[in-house]
Amino acid sequence: MSGLLLGAHMSISGGVSNALDAAAAVGSNAVQVFTKNNRQWGGPPPDPADAARWHEQMPALGIAYAVSHATYLINLASPKDPLWGRSIGGQKDELKRAQAYGIRHVVLHPGAHTGSGEEAGVARVSAALNRLHSELPECADTMTLLELTAGQGTTLGYSFGQLAQIIAGVEDSSRVGVCVDTCHALGAGYDFRTPEGYAAMMAEIEETIGIATVKCWHFNDSKNDLGTRKDRHTHIGEGFVGLEGFRPILNDLRWDGIGMLLETPKDNDGDGNDARNLAALVGLVEDASRVPAGLRAA
Repeated sequence: MSGLLLGAHMSISGGVSNALDAAAAVGSNAVQVFTKNNRQWGGPPPDPADAARWHEQMPALGIAYAVSHATYLINLASPKDPLWGRSIGGQKDELKRAQAYGIRHVVLHPGAHTGSGEEAGVARVSAALNRLHSELPECADTMTLLELTAGQGTTLGYSFGQLAQIIAGVEDSSRVGVCVDTCHALGAGYDFRTPEGYAAMMAEIEETIGIATVKCWHFNDSKNDLGTRKDRHTHIGEGFVGLEGFRPILNDLRWDGIGMLLETPKDNDGDGNDARNLAALVGLVEDASRVPAGLRAA
């Protein structure tokens, strides 16, 4: 698909499909959701009526891309067998839920090794993904997107090289992709805020995971500066990424057709903040024809 896919993470209050209405209300053509309560390991089975409404309303409302985000409880890097096993079960549930809604990408934080060491943690994540793929042949077209992290504590996935190591241990790499978060990238030490810095980050992506492996972006400004290894999101243009930091990404034609989703604070203002943040991003796009129709100035 040509053009930008821009949207935000939306609430699923009242039903997962309600997120589509919220996405359309702000003029976006992409959406991210949780497919259940993200603070719980499991939840009730997907509602067939809600899933049917999703399949019907997604094209009707002009939403061209959707991605789900797995619960933060999952830790596929854990050295502790009970948590590791439960995490595999948790991601299995996430993939099956996404499959029910026809959502082809599920974003997942790689996890934390909690003291076992990075090499052991990387191997643990790869092994978990292999087990998931073996046990879920019916979800072969639903991909896990490993998210680039800021690298807090013993968290893995703070470099494209390390994500490449995880993927290298996955037998069916076609079922794994990457999600790049701008707040996390800055915290991890990637200074993409200038054309030169962005080019350097892109060169590393090309040399490690490959550009085609990046299936989704999270657009978040950061409350913390370069290399701080901290993950605290803020509104576009109000943090250390800065408004201009998003310009190189938005105007890189290689990202046409790749989802770009806000995870910025709602601040009890709901969609008002999403509309404001999306407008800030759209203002940076040099070719207006690439902007989703619903976000173009009248």
